Order: sequence, then C-alpha cells, then structure tokens
Amino acid sequence: MPGGPLGSAEIGAAAGSVPFSGSDEDFGGWSGLEVSPDGERFTTLGDRGSIGSGRLTRTAGGTLTGTAGFTHNRLRDTTGAVTGPDGMDAEGLALRDDGRIYVSFEGDARIWTYADADGPAAWMPRTPGYDSLQNNSGLEALAIDAQGRLYTLPERSSSLYAPFPVWRYSGGDDWDEVARLRRDGLWMPVGADFGPEGQFYLLERSFNGFGFASRIRRFPADFSETGGEILYESSRLTHGNLEGLAIWRDGSGTLRAVMMTDNNFRPYQRSEIVEVTLRD
Repeated sequence: MPGGPLGSAEIGAAAGSVPFSGSDEDFGGWSGLEVSPDGERFTTLGDRGSIGSGRLTRTAGGTLTGTAGFTHNRLRDTTGAVTGPDGMDAEGLALRDDGRIYVSFEGDARIWTYADADGPAAWMPRTPGYDSLQNNSGLEALAIDAQGRLYTLPERSSSLYAPFPVWRYSGGDDWDEVARLRRDGLWMPVGADFGPEGQFYLLERSFNGFGFASRIRRFPADFSETGGEILYESSRLTHGNLEGLAIWRDGSGTLRAVMMTDNNFRPYQRSEIVEVTLRD
C-alpha cells in the first residue's frame, strides 16, 4: 500500500497524548522507547546518552493520563566511565527479556550493549557499510524479536527511490541483511518494535521544514511483503517529532502503539508521549 500525501489525513485512532517534561539538563531528546507487555512501565533513551524508566499512569478504562516515578542516569562507555553529552547521539533502544540493554547510535554508527543501566558498555559487531552511512542518518531504529535477535536499519537510504536495508544479528561476528523495505518519498525510519504477535512495526517521520507528520507501517515477521501496511498516519503538526515506538496489547485485546517525541533539547519543540490504537 503506497503512502498517500504526506501528513494529509489521519489514519488510525488516537488514544491519548500527555506532556513529558523535566527540569534538569539531561532531560530531553528522548528517542528510544520500550514499554512493558502490560503497558504500565516504560524505559526511554535520550540523545545525550541518558536512560530512564518510570510508570505510565492511566484511567480505570486504560486511557493514558501521564507518567510517575521517572528517574534517569547517564550511560557509561566501554571503559566504565560515565558518558558526556557530546558525541553520543543515542537513538535506538531494545531490551532483552533477561534485562540486557542494546543501544544504537546515529553519528558514529554503532551498537553497544549493557548488562544493566549502570554498567559498562560492550561493543556489538558493526553493521554492513557502517562507515558509509549518511551524516546524521545512522542506526536510528533498533528492535529485538522473541528469539532475542536484533534488527536495525538506517534513517536514510541512498536515494529517494532506494529501499531501506534491514540488518539482523543472530549471534557471531556478522549481521545479515534480511530485507529491503520500500521507501515512500520523504518518510524516514525513526523507531521500530516487534508486536506481541511477532510482526515488525516501523515508525516513520516526514518533515517539510514546517512541521512533522508520523506514520506506522507493519510488516510480516519474514518480511515477505516489503511495502508494509500503513496502520497510523498523522496530519502534519498533530504531534511533535515522534521517534521512539513500543507496541503492546491491552487486557481487552486492543493493540496499542506508544510513541515518544525527541524535542532536540529545544524548549519550543513539544516533549510528549502519544498512544494510538491499531487494527489487527
């Protein structure tokens, strides 16, 4: 299903949007997101290398109302030293069932892994062509499937008509290219997750210099269909710069997508958490 006019119409149903704000210098730029299977807890990753977690508060009917108990700290580098804000550009976040953390970076395109949020980083093997990715367009999205395999893709392809490569890490020293997802004009990948049914969800962003539009595409687990199905598409300026994506299913069986905005540490950009319902 090809993409329609960028941000021209709403597709899908919005379930809630709440502000997400803090006062310290490390609060902001939230780009990576994971949500617990019950939709109650979240973990998020900031551009400057901060990782934090808290609770999502809801009404009795499940509508998102805000957050509570959020705390965050700076990640460490491979020597165990606390990272500074410069040169991090952390973007993608994936959590394994045993608590292991994976973080993808955009500038110096790489993936680090952590046994826990307070420990030192360890290198993961580099993805193919990591040193030729476009500037500010590195490994933006990161996801992990039920088998513990990692998936990543760059924010940009080589041209407006070139598909996006998807790389998978199953162990060992190398990543395998498992798909090339169709590119629709200015839509760029910024977040990814696997849903509870095992399918791959991709959050994409379009920016025209005036405002952001966002959409979610779904792909089969084997990527046998590379165009994807558009489940959600916002009108431009409906939300801020949505980047993080997490998929979960509520107690009534409704599939939900939670997204987090990256405000780039700019006070005039929105910092919010958005949740939408998706069709099966």
